[in-house]
Amino acid sequence: MKTRDKVLLGTVAGVGLAWGARQLLRARRRITLDDKVVVVTGASTGHGLIVARQAAEGGARLVLAARDEATLRAAEADLIAHGARDVLAVPTDVADPDQCNRLIDHAIRRHGRVDILVNNAGIIQVGPVETMTIEDFRAALATNFWGAVYCTLAVLPHMQARRFGRIANVVSVGGKMPVPHLLPYTSSKFALAGFTKGLRTEVAKDGILVTGIYPSTMRTGGHAHAWIKGRAEAEYAMFALSDTIPGVSASAEHVARALWRAVLDGDPEVNVGWQANLRAPLDALFPSWSAETLALLGAALPRASGPMPAIRGEHVPGRVAEWLTRQVPAPARPGTSG
Repeated sequence: MKTRDKVLLGTVAGVGLAWGARQLLRARRRITLDDKVVVVTGASTGHGLIVARQAAEGGARLVLAARDEATLRAAEADLIAHGARDVLAVPTDVADPDQCNRLIDHAIRRHGRVDILVNNAGIIQVGPVETMTIEDFRAALATNFWGAVYCTLAVLPHMQARRFGRIANVVSVGGKMPVPHLLPYTSSKFALAGFTKGLRTEVAKDGILVTGIYPSTMRTGGHAHAWIKGRAEAEYAMFALSDTIPGVSASAEHVARALWRAVLDGDPEVNVGWQANLRAPLDALFPSWSAETLALLGAALPRASGPMPAIRGEHVPGRVAEWLTRQVPAPARPGTSG
């Protein structure tokens, strides 16, 4: 046998052994949702609500958190009506560490433990950097990064005492590669990606597995809740189209299923959607080319000058904006089938 053939055969055998070892490891640490106590932040609408629905279908006991109490109560009623075995709604602004501590305290008092924490709460601002203020960056970091940190640090001692726990951080592909006109969001998600990866290396020894979820855009109607700056109708139209077109965006149900597979198997991370699976590896392999391409894309987007007030997506004026707002997918709201 030629040396080249030996090398090829050895490489194939090595890859096969590594794959087999990984599958064995995943099987050993695999858990189910049945009777698990699951805390989900940002759970009143959109992806968070769908994550909670799927957890309920698996037999989990749910603790839901979100800022808007009325919508959160509607989500609680929706889940109970669809057969969830145990649901507790705790109004929570994750940007406030005291409220995060209170959330976990409520879960512990109710169930005596928290098995799984899903840090899903997030906000997004859309527009060129010239329109953003320091407060926009602070707001994005407060919810997207610090919210996950606060909830994690609140639950961590309880999980460490039991030597068991799973933590899922919904990061987004925006935490692996920059997206033009989403700079505060991208900054906060890069911070969350670092926290997620670093935390896993530190707490795995305690029986706690941390998973990063990196989806591309999702069809949850999030465009209606985004904060838009600059040339509002144009910015909103481009962002909403990326958020609603099948084939460009991933369905929230698909992302939630991928989240639960990864969390239950104890995987370090999962990319979800063809864009995330293609763009994230390309960015890692060819960072300079990726940066050049994204800069060209950024140059083609609408321009604006000076800090500007933000408009919530659903309130952006114009016929195109109004039509796009009506395209919010039904599963993103309480009271609709998932």
